[in-house]
Amino acid sequence: MTSDVATTPDGRGVPRRSSALRILPIELFAARRPHRLVERSVMFYRRAWMLLVSGFFEPLLYLLLVQVGFATLVGDIEVGGVSYDYALFVAPALLASSAMNGAIFDATGNVFEKLRHTKLYDTVLATPMTAADVALGEILGAVLRGTLYSIAFVFTMWVMGLVGSPLIVLAVPVCMLIAFAFAAAGMAAATFMRAWSDLEYVNAVTLPLLLFSATFYPVSSYGQWSWLVQLSPLYHGVVVVRGLNLGRLEWSMLGNLAVLVALALVGLAVTARRIERLLLR
Repeated sequence: MTSDVATTPDGRGVPRRSSALRILPIELFAARRPHRLVERSVMFYRRAWMLLVSGFFEPLLYLLLVQVGFATLVGDIEVGGVSYDYALFVAPALLASSAMNGAIFDATGNVFEKLRHTKLYDTVLATPMTAADVALGEILGAVLRGTLYSIAFVFTMWVMGLVGSPLIVLAVPVCMLIAFAFAAAGMAAATFMRAWSDLEYVNAVTLPLLLFSATFYPVSSYGQWSWLVQLSPLYHGVVVVRGLNLGRLEWSMLGNLAVLVALALVGLAVTARRIERLLLR
């Protein structure tokens, strides 16, 4: 008879998963107190609030640049046979980018410092918390930061008159998914980093994602290279958030969301196993 209890690499017993949950790493089922690390992040940013708000300004400056300058030069842009103001077209894409930036930079630089330099996680494991708590707690903390950026950005869009539909309220949970996907992928990458210089790879990835995810132009503008744009995970977030702001709900958005869910699950699996290996080796 098969036992209902499985064993994690450090010898703890956890309930076996059903078939539907087997895509998740078994290490995560040992998580009991990930919210404690989220609480720590909140307490830290209460004191270092400038670090929290700094990452919000890059997409905001892009938005102001588009609203003040480019929109008058480009004019209207056509999406699905309907013309829209260029700033209205770009704003939701920058909203998705804001969620990505907030999450991925929190899940890479901050995690790298705690993992390789301050050795915070070694101290955490001296408490009843587990490596799974570390992985899930840091990812959720990064998601919280990305969500705050998204809410602030939606408010800014509303003030600037760039909200095109009441459906924009649904963009916040979508941005939470974007943040989760990039936080999981970012933290997974952080576990492989050896030096501060490795963080330059994060910028080397996020900048092309911002520029080539149909952020500033429709995907049709890329011609024969449009298939390459669709490989970008940010592109799939942009499509959904833009559709919501323009009041366009389409079944194809489920496919876009599925891509983000897949990225989140892969990143989560890699992160959980890497953290387990690094902290309990």
